[in-house]
Amino acid sequence: MRPDDALAQASKLIDDGADAVDVGGESTRPGATSVSADVEIQRVIPVIERIQTAHPGALISVDTNKSEVARRALDAGAEIVNDVSAGRLDDSMPSLLAGSDCGVVLMHSRGSVEDMASYEHANYGRNPSAEIAEELGRRAQEMEEAGIDRNRIVLDPGIGFSKRSEESISLLRNLDDFLALGFPILVGPSRKRFVREILGSNLSGRGKEVSLTNADRDIGTVGASVVALAAGARLFRVHDVWSHRRALDVAWALLKS
Repeated sequence: MRPDDALAQASKLIDDGADAVDVGGESTRPGATSVSADVEIQRVIPVIERIQTAHPGALISVDTNKSEVARRALDAGAEIVNDVSAGRLDDSMPSLLAGSDCGVVLMHSRGSVEDMASYEHANYGRNPSAEIAEELGRRAQEMEEAGIDRNRIVLDPGIGFSKRSEESISLLRNLDDFLALGFPILVGPSRKRFVREILGSNLSGRGKEVSLTNADRDIGTVGASVVALAAGARLFRVHDVWSHRRALDVAWALLKS
């Protein structure tokens, strides 16, 4: 995506009600290939700079597992580093983050960029949510030991990353395992496989032809996000900001009352 197109998308997300915009230059979709830090920097820095200019004060997150990309992004104005490897893939990431005052999102995953969205490492025991929480808790502890204040850390269970649908569903049903670690929880259920499978199963069970659009999956994602909010999640990474902003605002008002 060209920087100007990325700015247009960021502007739409902000207008739709996003509290932060996540900027990434390396795909983690199934079959993705890793790119160099230089390529990633060329992709994300112009976008961050354009967002800063067009939306002064906008909260910007950089989605990267490379410390050099994170450093350049923070220098350019990003205030959050969202690492889908929770620091596993770059030994310099903890010290880089410790030397900053940025927010830190640690997402659970296994494997490399090339296979973390596959099932190659989806080998769990009888209690996957507890196992995943234990792994992610260790990563958070290592970040704290590196000098990062725990008040700056958010945990993401990594729905859909190295997880089959049943394991992703288990995470949403057992967010208490992650809340017990004492950090705010971010979830990213948006358009994930389990949403598509649930919707498709329900439609086919009613004798209807299954052909799901992104809009269908977005509506299903709203349902998953509301459940996660009620279970204790407080941050949501989604595609469809407009619907989520309104649905979660209403759900939150009802939960508080």
